[in-house]
Amino acid sequence: MLNKKLEILQKLDNGESASTGAEDVLNEGNTISHSAALQSAETLLDYMGQRGFDYGDITAIRKICVDIRQEMNKQQKQRRIADFLKQ
Repeated sequence: MLNKKLEILQKLDNGESASTGAEDVLNEGNTISHSAALQSAETLLDYMGQRGFDYGDITAIRKICVDIRQEMNKQQKQRRIADFLKQ
Protein backbone atom coordinates (compact mmCIF):
# COMPACT_ATOMS: atom_id res chain seq x y z
CA MET A 1 0.00 0.00 0.00
CA LEU A 2 2.84 2.38 0.81
CA ASN A 3 4.44 1.72 -2.57
CA LYS A 4 1.15 2.55 -4.29
CA LYS A 5 0.93 5.83 -2.34
CA LEU A 6 4.50 6.71 -3.20
CA GLU A 7 3.75 5.97 -6.85
CA ILE A 8 0.75 8.31 -6.71
CA LEU A 9 2.85 11.04 -5.08
CA GLN A 10 5.51 10.62 -7.76
CA LYS A 11 2.88 10.89 -10.48
CA LEU A 12 1.54 14.04 -8.90
CA ASP A 13 5.08 15.39 -8.64
CA ASN A 14 5.47 14.75 -12.38
CA GLY A 15 2.13 16.41 -13.17
CA GLU A 16 0.43 13.13 -14.08
CA SER A 17 -3.01 11.94 -13.02
CA ALA A 18 -3.04 9.97 -9.79
CA SER A 19 -6.44 8.38 -10.29
CA THR A 20 -5.02 4.86 -10.64
CA GLY A 21 -5.99 2.61 -7.77
CA ALA A 22 -8.42 5.10 -6.26
CA GLU A 23 -11.17 2.47 -6.31
CA ASP A 24 -9.07 0.32 -3.97
CA VAL A 25 -9.80 2.61 -1.02
CA LEU A 26 -13.53 2.90 -1.67
CA ASN A 27 -16.01 0.73 0.16
CA GLU A 28 -19.51 -0.30 -0.95
CA GLY A 29 -21.01 3.15 -0.39
CA ASN A 30 -18.42 4.89 -2.55
CA THR A 31 -16.89 6.47 0.54
CA ILE A 32 -13.28 6.27 1.61
CA SER A 33 -12.76 4.15 4.70
CA HIS A 34 -11.33 5.67 7.86
CA SER A 35 -8.30 3.39 7.73
CA ALA A 36 -7.56 4.35 4.11
CA ALA A 37 -7.94 8.03 4.95
CA LEU A 38 -5.65 7.66 7.96
CA GLN A 39 -3.00 5.85 5.93
CA SER A 40 -3.14 8.56 3.28
CA ALA A 41 -2.87 11.34 5.85
CA GLU A 42 0.09 9.60 7.51
CA THR A 43 1.78 9.20 4.13
CA LEU A 44 1.18 12.88 3.48
CA LEU A 45 2.81 13.68 6.84
CA ASP A 46 5.88 11.68 5.84
CA TYR A 47 6.01 13.46 2.49
CA MET A 48 5.64 16.87 4.11
CA GLY A 49 8.40 16.07 6.58
CA GLN A 50 10.74 15.02 3.79
CA ARG A 51 10.00 18.14 1.77
CA GLY A 52 10.37 20.55 4.67
CA PHE A 53 6.82 21.86 4.79
CA ASP A 54 5.81 24.54 7.27
CA TYR A 55 5.27 23.37 10.86
CA GLY A 56 1.75 24.82 10.88
CA ASP A 57 0.77 22.77 7.84
CA ILE A 58 2.19 19.60 9.38
CA THR A 59 0.33 20.33 12.62
CA ALA A 60 -2.93 20.69 10.68
CA ILE A 61 -2.47 17.26 9.08
CA ARG A 62 -1.62 15.75 12.49
CA LYS A 63 -4.90 17.17 13.81
CA ILE A 64 -6.73 15.50 10.91
CA CYS A 65 -5.08 12.18 11.86
CA VAL A 66 -6.24 12.60 15.45
CA ASP A 67 -9.79 13.38 14.27
CA ILE A 68 -9.84 10.28 12.04
CA ARG A 69 -8.59 8.07 14.91
CA GLN A 70 -11.26 9.49 17.23
CA GLU A 71 -13.96 8.75 14.67
CA MET A 72 -12.62 5.22 14.22
CA ASN A 73 -12.67 4.67 18.00
CA LYS A 74 -16.21 6.04 18.21
CA GLN A 75 -17.43 3.66 15.51
CA GLN A 76 -15.64 0.73 17.13
CA LYS A 77 -17.34 1.47 20.45
CA GLN A 78 -20.71 1.69 18.71
CA ARG A 79 -20.12 -1.69 17.04
CA ARG A 80 -19.17 -3.25 20.38
CA ILE A 81 -22.31 -1.90 22.02
CA ALA A 82 -24.46 -3.13 19.13
CA ASP A 83 -22.80 -6.56 19.28
CA PHE A 84 -23.35 -6.72 23.04
CA LEU A 85 -27.03 -5.83 22.68
CA LYS A 86 -27.49 -8.53 20.02
CA GLN A 87 -26.40 -11.24 22.47
